[in-house]
Amino acid sequence: MPEQYYHPQTYLSRDSVGYLVRRLYTLLLARFEGALAQADFTLTQWIVLIQVRDGLARTASDIASDLGHDSGALTRVVDQLERRGYLQRNRSAKDRRVVELRLTAAGRAIIDQLLPLVVDHTNAALAPLSKSEFVQLRSYLVRLLDHAQDDNAVPAAKAAGRRGPVRTARNAVTRKATAAPTRRMPTAKPR
Repeated sequence: MPEQYYHPQTYLSRDSVGYLVRRLYTLLLARFEGALAQADFTLTQWIVLIQVRDGLARTASDIASDLGHDSGALTRVVDQLERRGYLQRNRSAKDRRVVELRLTAAGRAIIDQLLPLVVDHTNAALAPLSKSEFVQLRSYLVRLLDHAQDDNAVPAAKAAGRRGPVRTARNAVTRKATAAPTRRMPTAKPR
């Protein structure tokens, strides 16, 4: 049986890791959305571009699965990015049923333009931590993410007969976590 960090007799919602993560997500989401809105971008648009750039996703379906995002809404985001000249859709040479996403030169340029803004906001959000605390926090988050995405880790999901998020997404996140100094940002609804 795993360690018991909470007990029914003493449980307070504001002390819950889930509450704290969700509250932090909400605050950071608003800050990143506001910063990107100045560049006429949404956070979801940014996430699509950066995931394609980083090789975390090659199709809209990959991104929708990884983010837990509605595939129809994500398709509209990809449509917007394609109209703006940042992405191209191409049929896969290996499987003609698959439509792969590829950054255009303009897509790479907008990433280069927005990256300093995103990095500045990420660093500002992490300002209370020392470098070693940041490395430790990121390590803990990756470990918890891997555990949460394990089909056997969450009893309620298994009991309900649901599978966790796509394993390939988990493996990609784990591979990138060891190589990249920053993690991807929370999702947002497209405008």
